[in-house]
Amino acid sequence: MAKKGFPGMGGVNMNNMMKQVQKMQKQMEETQSELEQKVLETSAGGGAISIKVTGKKEIVGIKIKPEVVDPDDVEMLEDLIMAAVNEAIRAAEDMVASEMGKITGKMNMPGLF
Repeated sequence: MAKKGFPGMGGVNMNNMMKQVQKMQKQMEETQSELEQKVLETSAGGGAISIKVTGKKEIVGIKIKPEVVDPDDVEMLEDLIMAAVNEAIRAAEDMVASEMGKITGKMNMPGLF
């Protein structure tokens, strides 16, 4: 009778483990590709500045309401743009972490995580 698993591995079946890892890797690649195409929109200053960002953290659009463009207060506009960009990056990172967590959270491989 063949012995399951490897000595010292607590009876873990390496073939099943490798199949699970390969399946999860494929799911992660597919999800990553989908997320890179997904576009999120965030804003700052009550919607005065809107930023569109992909899951790849690339900014693909910026909208600035004309009423916030004041040549005498460029610093405020800079602050709003910085806040909107930071929020866009944070939103993209959260989206990717959430979607990838759905895949890795399903993993049942004792001893690896």
